Amino acid sequence: MAMTVHVDIVSAEGELYSGQGEMIYAPAVMGEIGIAPRHAPLVTRLKPGDVRVAPGGGKPMEHFYVSGGIIEVQPFRVTIMADTGVRAADLDEAAALEAKKRAEEALANKTGEMEVARAQAELAEAVAQLQTIEKLRKMKK
Repeated sequence: MAMTVHVDIVSAEGELYSGQGEMIYAPAVMGEIGIAPRHAPLVTRLKPGDVRVAPGGGKPMEHFYVSGGIIEVQPFRVTIMADTGVRAADLDEAAALEAKKRAEEALANKTGEMEVARAQAELAEAVAQLQTIEKLRKMKK
């Protein structure tokens, strides 16, 4: 039997995942990280993107989209506290495209400093959602 680590993925809306994982991949602010059982303790921020959990035992990889948050890694437990999160299969491509368009328009208008920062954050989140959708599409082929 392969070694696993307990994984919890939660957001303000509720629990997204609680179970075992042989390997976890997450979009840390400094780049994607891979976490295996007995990983050294770590706490870091997450940027918008795709979190993947390989549960092992021949089960398919689980995909989640997070808009950011924090990941805490302990040798036998990984906790992801997402700002917002959803199962990647539940992402709405049309809504993400519309959000990207609105953010690009807001950036083009450049009204105030806070509005520009908000538009940049919304654009990054919409692009990350579209990238997650595209990854899932490629895996299904």
